[in-house]
Amino acid sequence: MIPPLLGTVTIGQAPRSDIAPILAMHLPPTVGCLHVGVLDGLAHDVIAARFAPRAGAPTLITRLLDGSAVVLDKAAVRQVLQQKIDALEQAGCTVVLVLCTGEFDGLRTRQAWLVEPDRIVPPAAAALAGTRQAGTVVPLPSQIASEYRKWQGLAHPPLCSAASPYGDDDAALAAAARDLRERGAELLILDCMGFVERHRAIARAACGLPVILSNALIARLTAELL
Repeated sequence: MIPPLLGTVTIGQAPRSDIAPILAMHLPPTVGCLHVGVLDGLAHDVIAARFAPRAGAPTLITRLLDGSAVVLDKAAVRQVLQQKIDALEQAGCTVVLVLCTGEFDGLRTRQAWLVEPDRIVPPAAAALAGTRQAGTVVPLPSQIASEYRKWQGLAHPPLCSAASPYGDDDAALAAAARDLRERGAELLILDCMGFVERHRAIARAACGLPVILSNALIARLTAELL
């Protein structure tokens, strides 16, 4: 039997040294991995020219191989993302995982399983929250407005705050967690694949609430397919 092959695609540059350990923790040891990124091989000036955010348009934030963070135009990312998914499937990947919790309409594969966090995390979190009030932490303040549509499956509209997982500003994340608790949140969702276990610990220590880590949830569920 041929061992299964997992392909991951990040909207930044691969491999993602922050996310890979979480995947490895949950995946069976026989699973091979191929990692690609939308921005692979691109210099900062090329990224700025091709993916610069447009005024008023949806944006995303991601990490580059040098550890720096970059804000991108979501539509420009979407144009390349499908190409990367196609390349992973052609390389023999049986499961393709998108390493971003943003919503991307119309992504597809021919035969491989396509795992899109935006289709999994919101309903799973809603089921866990039940009738309790959820709070979400997103990387960028500009992303807060879109959260209400994304999380419409929750019993109550989410309380939202912003803090980036990229950088060393742990105080901002702790402040966001406390703010959400004080506004009535009973459960926190870290809504970005860049948040890791360290961030979960910071948020939980700050607010004392259960904290759902998006990439850990996705890693567990992806492992079920493999």
